[in-house]
Amino acid sequence: MNPITNPNTSQLERLAGLLDSQFGIPGTKLRFGLDAILGLLPGVGDGVGALLSLYIVAQARAKGAPFTLILRMLWNILVDTVIGVVPLVGDLFDAAYKSNNRNVRLLKDHLETVARRNAKT
Repeated sequence: MNPITNPNTSQLERLAGLLDSQFGIPGTKLRFGLDAILGLLPGVGDGVGALLSLYIVAQARAKGAPFTLILRMLWNILVDTVIGVVPLVGDLFDAAYKSNNRNVRLLKDHLETVARRNAKT
């Protein structure tokens, strides 16, 4: 089956939500996920978070995402990971940047554009 004709991203949306916005702070609009929690583990947390994020990129590639989109997604993960290793500031950044939600949104936008283009032809 052509990945572009079956652009279901619900599994990736659930994973991105788990990693970036699963939990909320009561009385605020602040949300964070496992990525921010993992980032609290010195030395390994940000690396584990990056590996989990790469699954979304691998799935985007399997769904036919172009090289330029894959590069943008990898950039988001790199920014999240590099800044995430800075004590305290990185942990706060992890909670705010939400690279996985960004990457799923990039993929969904791409798949919707391709679907619209294919519908016109």
